[in-house]
Amino acid sequence: MTQYITDINVSVSHNEELKLRKNGFTQLPVDLNSGTGGNTIYLWYKTGTCGAITRIQFSFTPAMKQGLIDEGYHQVENNLNTGTCGSLINLWYMKGSSPYDVPIVELDLTTNAEEDAKKGQPQWERSACDLNRGARGAWLYLWMKRERQTYICDIQATNNPSSDANLFRQGYTRIDEDTNRSAGGSDVFIWYRQSTDEKKAIRDLKVSIDQASERSYENQLYEQVKINLNEGTKGTPVYLWYKKTDCSKDPIKLLTLIFNMASTTTYENAGINVIEKNLNTNNPGMKEYVCYK
Repeated sequence: MTQYITDINVSVSHNEELKLRKNGFTQLPVDLNSGTGGNTIYLWYKTGTCGAITRIQFSFTPAMKQGLIDEGYHQVENNLNTGTCGSLINLWYMKGSSPYDVPIVELDLTTNAEEDAKKGQPQWERSACDLNRGARGAWLYLWMKRERQTYICDIQATNNPSSDANLFRQGYTRIDEDTNRSAGGSDVFIWYRQSTDEKKAIRDLKVSIDQASERSYENQLYEQVKINLNEGTKGTPVYLWYKKTDCSKDPIKLLTLIFNMASTTTYENAGINVIEKNLNTNNPGMKEYVCYK
């Protein structure tokens, strides 16, 4: 029978490692504080034939937590940046049963651009939250493999947390990185929903950073995600656009963000599309790109 990921935990000390191992957890052999000088931190998991985890999220601000709490996500207690000056990062998970929930069967961690790009394979999904966020260590990301192939079927964006619980309830996954990172504007997040039905898939994505691009994509019948990804900054209005009707393009299976510009070529060589339009155009925020495959 298929083995699912059924439990996740985090250790921040040797004693916690011993306890988790004794309780049947398996360790992912990558230090979550790699390159930071902080506590040695490991991610642990259990597998089983029922009670599968279907969604994993991260929080690094108090506002990001409330919707997760309201929808019954389980919070793993330890801070993934323990012992560093980085963001206070918590891992959350749930065991959903909606049409948008597909069991997770495997977990992995990447610590460089080459590993990251190679992991963009069928059934694998990448969290956009750098687990060393703000700690000046290696770029470190969690990858999740699902039991079946899923396709990105819906995209939204939010500029405040008031609708988070409702979107989680509707089966959406939050891309856990602010599109306004370090820009001083609203906390803006992209959200997506997944389906196992290829016919419902989005097949193309665009980013507009000027009015000419907006008019062009509108004329080409792309759907606009209404929230300005530069909301509240002095930067150029930035919008995400998508299309489901272009059958000449493959259905999109993976959607994420990157900040490590050195990984752009590596991603493209691995067949991952990088939209090289900065989501923080004309503001002082960190440069970031939308990527998809």
